[in-house]
Amino acid sequence: MRDGTDRILYIGKSKKLRSRVRSYFREGSQHTPRIAMMVRQVAEIEFIVTDTEAEALALEANLIKQHQPHFNVLLKDDKKYPYILITWSEDYPRILLTRNRRMGKGKDKYYGPYTDPNLLRSVLYTIKRTFPLRQRPQPLFKDRPCLNYDIGRCPGVCQNLITPADYRQTVEKVAMIFQGRTGELIETLTAQMNQAAENLEFEQAGLVRDRINNLTALNADQKVSLPNDTISRDAIALAADQKTACVQLFQFRAGKLVARLGFTAEVQSLIEDPAVIDPQIIGTINSDADLGAILQRVLEEHYQNADPVEIPLEILVQYPLPDLEMLTSYLSDRKGRKVTLITPQRQGKAELIEMVEKNAIHELNRLQRQTERNVASLEDLAELLDLTELPRRIEGFDISHIQGSNAVASQVVFIDGIPAKQHYRHYKIQNPEITIGHSDDYASHAEIARRRFRKYAGGINTDDTNFPDVVLIDGGKGQLSAVMNVLEDLNLADKMCIISLAKQREEIFLPRESLPLPTDAEQPGVQLLRRVRDESHRFAITFHRQQRSVKQVRSYLDDVPGLGSHRQKQLLAHFHSIDYIRTASIEDLAKAPGIGNHIAGEIYRYFHPD
Repeated sequence: MRDGTDRILYIGKSKKLRSRVRSYFREGSQHTPRIAMMVRQVAEIEFIVTDTEAEALALEANLIKQHQPHFNVLLKDDKKYPYILITWSEDYPRILLTRNRRMGKGKDKYYGPYTDPNLLRSVLYTIKRTFPLRQRPQPLFKDRPCLNYDIGRCPGVCQNLITPADYRQTVEKVAMIFQGRTGELIETLTAQMNQAAENLEFEQAGLVRDRINNLTALNADQKVSLPNDTISRDAIALAADQKTACVQLFQFRAGKLVARLGFTAEVQSLIEDPAVIDPQIIGTINSDADLGAILQRVLEEHYQNADPVEIPLEILVQYPLPDLEMLTSYLSDRKGRKVTLITPQRQGKAELIEMVEKNAIHELNRLQRQTERNVASLEDLAELLDLTELPRRIEGFDISHIQGSNAVASQVVFIDGIPAKQHYRHYKIQNPEITIGHSDDYASHAEIARRRFRKYAGGINTDDTNFPDVVLIDGGKGQLSAVMNVLEDLNLADKMCIISLAKQREEIFLPRESLPLPTDAEQPGVQLLRRVRDESHRFAITFHRQQRSVKQVRSYLDDVPGLGSHRQKQLLAHFHSIDYIRTASIEDLAKAPGIGNHIAGEIYRYFHPD
């Protein structure tokens, strides 16, 4: 599916193409928000016919990797679960912990999501102590490596003291750990250690020995193991309610549990026709066939993103898969060896699936408790504010400054009671009257309200999903009145609920009301508003500190004669820090873009007045 600019929105496959495509555009279809957003943008549909379903699955995987369509994220980016990202698109790849599956580029590789963040950080710490890896995103010094190079933690990436090819070999060894191939890596390192000892390279052999010991200790931390230590298999199970499926996948390599991955997905997005589920029927999606179809979709997406070496020879599944032969053929072709998918019925393997299912049930219960708490908070808030419907989108605004300096504002968004960080925004206050020593929170809130809502002036497009149901202002009656004056000018005052929350007594004020609402600070609706207020305050403070830090850095250069704002930016982009500029010679300074010999001399004399 493509949009009007020929950009690919979505790539999928289906045995019944006509009914699948028609389902997206049928009137009255119960679309998920993701599908609804995609359908609005579709301008053209093209298709490719294959001979077999396995070919279709392979083609789908290749096209998704090549084009990275925005709407091809089947499994949610659950912010609770972190991923490991290796940036293979860079000459010197970095190894990062991230909770955003979209931050990487085409060649970058994700591993996860891992359900135990603390264990994952411990593993990363051990890896960085074991292998000489790039430690910093930016060099600390311009012309020499930092202390990490001297103590053997980094191979001198910042000064190109190691070639990209040699460095990538080191990262490939690290990748084996996240692929569940730690035992294979230990065997490889043992051979290298023996070879170094035979060549009388005892120092190198000692380094490799220490790496082997660290990796062995890493493996020893695993609590679950299988009787046969040669077995490599994956076991997958799920727990689902009417809306959400929680999937757990346990990876056993050489008989030991090396990773526990967790996925969360909407049930509606996991079935063959994701756009046409009748809400009255969703509650019946509990049969083995339906749950097997969900497992099939999860396995397809998971192994599409896996390297062939990561695919085990045996996969245990909780329910029979509807297209077992197709998936078996696809995985076997990718692996280059026969891959077996089993629905175990007897002891041993069945007990393993039962253990995985218990973990999935635990995760589903956690999500249900969180959902129930959010619904209770929204219901209480709707009753408190006398709303006819539950507020879906709540926006919170706050101002941050120090006596008027570096004044900024924050906008945070909660959807269905949950922070939606992709919708967060921050603003720099542009009012020229707000300067150092002269702050005005009323004027600042008025400015941000006008900038945020001016596109809806006169009630235009207020049915947009990005239009808020409740707007929360951090402050008292004064801040609320300033915002209301702006919204009345824009004819929007009656289109949304505007309130303010005062910090001192946690009092809620309504427009044109002199007294606060009679509330209990601990009731669910007020607690939700406090979470929104605290998040907007945190986001504003963070942005203010960033702006203040940038200004402090540039203030060193403001007094240099002839060095304006544009040249300051060029100079900082070239040298990266004030310390580099301070220690640079006139010749080095003159090499920076836009800096000639005359300005270079002025900069040098500024930092070296003697």
